[in-house]
Amino acid sequence: MALEMTVDILEHISVLEKEAATALESVVDVKALEDVRLKYLARKGALPALMERLKEVPAEKKREVGQSLNTLKGRVQTLFDAAKERLESAAEDRDVDITLPGRPVPDGHLHLITQVTDRIVGIFRRLGFAIAEGPDIETEWHNFDALNTPPDHPARNEADTFYLDRPADPRYGRFLLRTQTSPVQIRVMQSQQPPVRVICPGRCYRRDEIDATHSSSFHQVEGLAVDRGISLADLKGTLEFFFRELLGPGTRMRFRPHFFPFTEPSFEVDLSSESLGRSGKEWLEIAGCGMVDPAVFQAVGYDAEAYAGYAFGLGVERIVMILHGIPDIRLFEQNDLRFLRQF
Repeated sequence: MALEMTVDILEHISVLEKEAATALESVVDVKALEDVRLKYLARKGALPALMERLKEVPAEKKREVGQSLNTLKGRVQTLFDAAKERLESAAEDRDVDITLPGRPVPDGHLHLITQVTDRIVGIFRRLGFAIAEGPDIETEWHNFDALNTPPDHPARNEADTFYLDRPADPRYGRFLLRTQTSPVQIRVMQSQQPPVRVICPGRCYRRDEIDATHSSSFHQVEGLAVDRGISLADLKGTLEFFFRELLGPGTRMRFRPHFFPFTEPSFEVDLSSESLGRSGKEWLEIAGCGMVDPAVFQAVGYDAEAYAGYAFGLGVERIVMILHGIPDIRLFEQNDLRFLRQF
């Protein structure tokens, strides 16, 4: 009798699994799904009723029958969950009108600083300049010593330069955030012999008092050309071409004598252009340049008797502010969408 009871329950388990599977696979709406749940899984459903019969099974068969009942319960619940997900997914698809246009996503664009930097670099690339990059964290030697900057120069003071609180390099001295992109030129000359023709865009850092025209972080683009027979005329011709391409064919340029430790002779570059008319001045100081000082060649192991070179540098923010009439340098980094969307 006990054996017949066990076989009967096991047969019911098999039949119930097939019936539930067939019913759940054929449901087409939420009401039909609920009917199946009530029939098989609810408190008074077929599955709980079958599990109640476990107490009628002989002790030696309870483990076998109990495992079969648990397997059945898990199988029916899995089929029920799959049917429910299928109906919900179908309902979502019915609610979506695929013929409607999608919601527009506003297009982003490059930051104004990046836009102008790309224009600058693009012009010099047409002149045969390669792009060179270097680390933002520099050594005192690369940033100052190799550029012929004397130990007592004000730029080396801790009030003007961000020095890092870390052990100094035994060969190159203290670490700092570069104050200019000129150290990239030094690294390029250390790594290759002339001819050299590179453009060095990048971010720089100085301990400036932050106001409408000064920032502790800004961008520069510097250039370097070294070869046999390079003269001041090459420098002047290069910069005249560049500024006319950037600002228009009517741009005028002039050199004013100046002093930079790493160039001799050195000049400030002034421009007069309709593109700069918003400033209210006829001539605007825009860049610095000069012929590379022989002391710089000596620092990197170049033969100053055989080679000559020129270098120049300009601040990207200054050019952008003049070109677009931007009154405050702090606007570039405030992430104000009203400002960013204008350009």
